[in-house]
Order: sequence, then C-alpha cells, then structure tokens
Amino acid sequence: MSDDYLLNKRILLVDDEQELLDMVVSILREAGFCQIATAKTVNDALDLTDKFQPELAVLDVMLPDGNGFSLMKKLKGGYPILFLTARGEDEDKFKGFGLGADDYIVKPFLPKELLFRIMAILRRSYKDENPLVTLHGSQIDFSRAEVIKDGKNIPMTAKEHDLLAALYRNAGRIVTIDTLCEAAWGDNPFGYENSLMAHIRRIREKIEQNPSQPVSLVTVRGLGYKLIVEGR
Repeated sequence: MSDDYLLNKRILLVDDEQELLDMVVSILREAGFCQIATAKTVNDALDLTDKFQPELAVLDVMLPDGNGFSLMKKLKGGYPILFLTARGEDEDKFKGFGLGADDYIVKPFLPKELLFRIMAILRRSYKDENPLVTLHGSQIDFSRAEVIKDGKNIPMTAKEHDLLAALYRNAGRIVTIDTLCEAAWGDNPFGYENSLMAHIRRIREKIEQNPSQPVSLVTVRGLGYKLIVEGR
C-alpha cells in the first residue's frame, strides 16, 4: 500500500526555537504533509490539542514553561510521540521511552533523518489503517471522510471521523467510553458522554443498514463500543 494516506496525518510540533520549527515545517511540507501545527510552550500545545487533534507529536524535552515529559503526560491522546533530546543526555532518552515514547532523535539532526523517523513511526502506528474499510453493508473511506452505502457517498463530520478512526484502530476490540471521548474531545473528556451517544447514533445512521439494530458498530454495555470490520 502507498504511504500517501499517511501524509494526511495531523502532526504537532512543540519547540521553543522558531528557526527549528520553521525548518521542520518546511521538511514536512516538502514531503507532502499538509496538516501541521506548531507551539513553543507546554500551555500553547495543550490549547492547540483540543482543536487540532494531533495524530503524532514531536516534542522538545526542554520548554520555557515545563518539559516534553510533563507535556506527554498531559496530552493523553493515545497517538505516537517522538522526543527531541539534547546531545549526550541519555537519561532523557531512557525517561522518554519509559513514559511510552515511540522514538527520540538527538539534536542537531539531519532533516532526512527526522523525516525517516516520522514516517517509520506513522507506518508502525497506522499500519492497519486502510483508507477504504469494509463493513456489513457499507464502506468507510478515511482518506475522503466519507461513508459509501447503497451507491451513495455520505460525508462524515470531523468528530465522526475521529471516533471511527479510534474504533477502527481497535477493530474487533472494545473501545471504552473514556477513550472515545478523549479521541474526539481531547484530554479532558469528562461530561461528553451524552455527546458521544449522539455522535454514535449519527454514525450508525450512516454506516448501518438498520441503525436500530446495529451489526457493525455495536454497544458493549457498561464498557463502550466495538467496530466489526468484514474479514477481520
């Protein structure tokens, strides 16, 4: 499968050096990435995440109002993290991996190395994400944010896309209500349960042949929801 679908991933860059941010943005845009957000501080990054909903974050370790480690704990997005570390600070690398980081890169670095690391992380993290997913009686085209049913292309909203993407990454497994709320509304999902139920109803109207008797997006009472994908 082509890597083209990875170029639609939303990437958050957090570093207090404007020159470095400009360089990385240029590298990514030249490679074909089109959804990139930048922040210079922990607070700015947290403010951005609710609106931007990143799918990969590149975090500097040292930031003016904190550090990348504390920021990672606050993000709680379930998406991959790459740390930028100062040369020779092995403890930073070990700490980053201990927190669940996917990779690290040492400053200064070669532009191509950073791009290769980012692409490798995206391939690992989203390796099963086929832009066209077959359900019972419908298909999801993630690359176009559409549902195909009965010969019609039905557009998805951004929240519906985020929820279905989270469900698809865990296809056949239970995804908890809290996890889905975090996927759609960020790291403070409290109070969004009713909104989640409303979105689930609208998603079922789009993907199910009979929304009142769902077979693709099923409820696991007291736990969450499960997406049943054909052939998996």
